[in-house]
Amino acid sequence: MRLSEWILAVYFSYVTALSLILPISTGLRIRTIVVNGSLFGLYAVLLNSPRFLKTAAAPHLRNWTPLALMLLAYKEMGWLAPSVHPHRFESSWIVWDRVLLREWQLRDVIESTGVVFPSVLELSYLLVYGLPAFSMGMLYLYRKSRYAEVLLVIYLLGLFLSYAQFPYWPSEPPWAVFPGEDAPTVNSAIRRFNQWILGRYGIHTSVFPSAHVSGAVAAAFAFKRVLPERAGVYRAVFVYSILVAIATVYGRYHYAVDTAAGLLVGVVAVVLGNVLLRWYGFSAAESPTSIVANL
Repeated sequence: MRLSEWILAVYFSYVTALSLILPISTGLRIRTIVVNGSLFGLYAVLLNSPRFLKTAAAPHLRNWTPLALMLLAYKEMGWLAPSVHPHRFESSWIVWDRVLLREWQLRDVIESTGVVFPSVLELSYLLVYGLPAFSMGMLYLYRKSRYAEVLLVIYLLGLFLSYAQFPYWPSEPPWAVFPGEDAPTVNSAIRRFNQWILGRYGIHTSVFPSAHVSGAVAAAFAFKRVLPERAGVYRAVFVYSILVAIATVYGRYHYAVDTAAGLLVGVVAVVLGNVLLRWYGFSAAESPTSIVANL
């Protein structure tokens, strides 16, 4: 198995275990067990099929399938949401937002550009959903698909280390708990679309840490490792991750502490990912053939 597939196995096993422990409905518990059991069964069949592993499509399917499973991982964490939120954390977290947005006038600074910068921030937040596919696509564009495992390991850790904490920090976003407070005054079409997506597809387990931020930060560092000769690309992704971090607070999608925690989780994911890759036989300086031999 690839290292990225071990990470997927650990995460979905963890979610399955949580579904047996947390007070969720029997229906959701059964759904989690059936979905994850089917997922494990499908992977077991494919990875033990010499015919599949020898096909030309197999490496590419193994590169792209985890991107779809990122969505499943997010959705399943939503199944673990508490039936009622106690709001134990939000009243203390909002204090820092008031300092940033009011005392330090972050919202006024952002909106001093009119509709431009607020729209850029909202667009940055929206594009996070396409960042996994963009990242993998760039590797293929630059003929670096052999390094897909590096990207997957770091990116998956960036997301899953945030998702895994959600049940321990039950919370809802500022726009839901403190409606209208310090909300953006620029109500662009992009912002309305973001709100529609969150209202229709958002989960209600937790907002801490921000997986939007941790995933974007992890992606930026992963790009720097797999595309070191493309400085313009990885620098642009670093700038993008900063825009996402600002957007989460300005748009009232997250508290500032969520964003700060997301930045930290992203860095931790990079460090842990590099350690695991090295342990698994993939050093930064060597050809990827050594790790491919173990796949």
